[in-house]
Amino acid sequence: MAYGDRKSERVDFERGVHVHIMGIDGTWRRDCTMIDVSQTGARLCVEGSLEGLDLKEFFLLLSSTGLAFRRCQMVRLDGDQIGIQFLARDKTRKKSLKRQSADEIVRNT
Repeated sequence: MAYGDRKSERVDFERGVHVHIMGIDGTWRRDCTMIDVSQTGARLCVEGSLEGLDLKEFFLLLSSTGLAFRRCQMVRLDGDQIGIQFLARDKTRKKSLKRQSADEIVRNT
């Protein structure tokens, strides 16, 4: 699949955006430049080696503090560039939190 064959429209960054990728367990981290992004994924230029890293599931850190992040998986590799897909958040957890909040509101009224 070519980079242009995305399901959703992408935004290209002329100079790129400095981001990081980090293992789910926090044992590794790499500096990256985000080349483009869409609603479903992004293309990154990775600094350093990817050898030995588990890229089945990892975090894309969008802020220096790590407070803005997305859970991802690699879908393609082309030299120092990787294509990533954003993973959906756990919908069952969201539903249980909403149900819990609704129950608390009912009890407090």
